[in-house]
Amino acid sequence: MVKIQVNKLHTLTGHNDCIYALAEAPDPRYFFTGSGDGMVVLWDLDDPKDGKLIAKVNHSVYALEVDSQRNQLIVGHNFEGIHVIDLVDQKELWSLNITNQSIFDIKISGNNIFVGTADGMIIVIDTETKAVKRHLKISEKSVRVLALSPDGYRIAAGLSDHSIKVFDLNTLEPIHNLISHSNSVFALGYQPNNSVLISGGRDASLKIWDAVDYSLKQSIVAHLYAINYLAFREDGRYFVTCSMDKSIKVWDAESFKLLKVIDKARYAGHGTSINKVVWSRYNQNIISISDDRKISIWNLEF
Repeated sequence: MVKIQVNKLHTLTGHNDCIYALAEAPDPRYFFTGSGDGMVVLWDLDDPKDGKLIAKVNHSVYALEVDSQRNQLIVGHNFEGIHVIDLVDQKELWSLNITNQSIFDIKISGNNIFVGTADGMIIVIDTETKAVKRHLKISEKSVRVLALSPDGYRIAAGLSDHSIKVFDLNTLEPIHNLISHSNSVFALGYQPNNSVLISGGRDASLKIWDAVDYSLKQSIVAHLYAINYLAFREDGRYFVTCSMDKSIKVWDAESFKLLKVIDKARYAGHGTSINKVVWSRYNQNIISISDDRKISIWNLEF
């Protein structure tokens, strides 16, 4: 059995509302957070105590995505659209008003920005023309999370209608409709080696799907309450989940066995729902954000 020692390194404050969005910068020494206060803040893992405000919008920010190729940050501005920020001079380059709905997730592939919204839409935006290419209506319920396959051929969407829908990334034709969850799907991620797709949601369960034929391989009762997000370590050997039950759990990505529980009682964890986690490529620490308006940084020694 793998032994893991957990050390809490930092608790960062500064946001005035629940923190919903989290993304690594192209240089993974830095990361971004977005909050219900409309603030987007840049943090430095080498000197994390003081964040730097790089954007302020009028509504909550649920989604952030980094375009590493162009060194840009895409901010999802609820009830309005997206803002694209140049990360060299930290100035807004352009924005696009595309929706009067909440924006729950953003992914970028090549020249396409994919925006998942509360009215069951995936809006495809061309980064070159800065215009909407396509509105893909995939459900009457919210698109909560998007995941790109590492081989670049698929995009998967987790929905509030309890399904996961998989599309050809180039044609956007539907390929699979995965039904197993009994409630909204909030968490979705392909293993970096492309062998499995893992999903989690309001039913507190994890589903392990074969990433080739999309058959259901395993179902795990993983948390007490909703699973909000999951993230793999860069090498794909482990992944973490975070939940409304205020805990972070560390899992083996081959056996899918639970390895560690990080919570308030044992490790002075978050006091309320944990909304997102990132497994840092910079120093392999885990970054977590919460409704308690705090960011925690954890060191895991295996």
